[in-house]
Amino acid sequence: MLHDGAPALQASPTPQAPALAPPDPSAALSLRGLWKRFGEKIAVADISLDVPSGSFYGVVGPNGAGKTTTLSMATGLLRPDFGTAGVHGTDVWSDPAAAKRQLGILPDGVRLFDRLTGAQLITYAGLLRGMDRATVAERTEDLLRAMDLVADRDTFVVDYSAGMTKKVALASAMIHAPRVLVLDEPFEAVDPVSAANIRDILHAYVADGGTVVVSSHVMDLVQRMCSHVAVVAGGRVLAAGTVDEVRGGQSLEDRFVDLVGGRKEGEGLAWLRSSSASS
Repeated sequence: MLHDGAPALQASPTPQAPALAPPDPSAALSLRGLWKRFGEKIAVADISLDVPSGSFYGVVGPNGAGKTTTLSMATGLLRPDFGTAGVHGTDVWSDPAAAKRQLGILPDGVRLFDRLTGAQLITYAGLLRGMDRATVAERTEDLLRAMDLVADRDTFVVDYSAGMTKKVALASAMIHAPRVLVLDEPFEAVDPVSAANIRDILHAYVADGGTVVVSSHVMDLVQRMCSHVAVVAGGRVLAAGTVDEVRGGQSLEDRFVDLVGGRKEGEGLAWLRSSSASS
């Protein structure tokens, strides 16, 4: 279902709790009426969204659009002021343990235990999930191979490159075989080779029945990678559906700019053009 043309967010008093439609139990992730205010700023304003099971779902928007806040509320990292979030029909806030067992989360900017080696970090993530040591050991080796980290298994994570850090964090999010992966800016500061390897791993995960939700502000990457997309700006969903539905015959980037606005023509920079011509 395509949603389009949501109004721009305006400053308003704290909203009253609205009557919410029930979540979709068939969806991998079902959000209903999420709101979040920080002081005088409304970061998320009445976001409702259904992520189909088995989809590769992109959440795109400019910096400060509310993507990270929305995904944090959807995964139990941040309590919403209003609204609900469900994972395959399990409410994230009324039954958090059951919901989080189904989730693998890669938050943006969250510090890792980087004084552990790569192998130790993945192992620690598995043990924290309550898995037995034999299974953790086997899956750790599998993940190190899949992420091309075998040679660096005994290197401290603090000494990893940005791409290696993303890969070991992704491995830690996957070790318990979650049904849904929620990844906030997983490709930021990642080199092209590591990014390609991560995409291959995620596509294989979706092909095997998993669901991936990624946030990004790189439209070309989302257009090539995702089956579905939601455009978020000003704390609201401006459009959501399959990638083809949302872009409507345009490139996703052009459609995104049409929805969000803000394209500048470079007026007032004549001095820059004249400087280039004279050099």
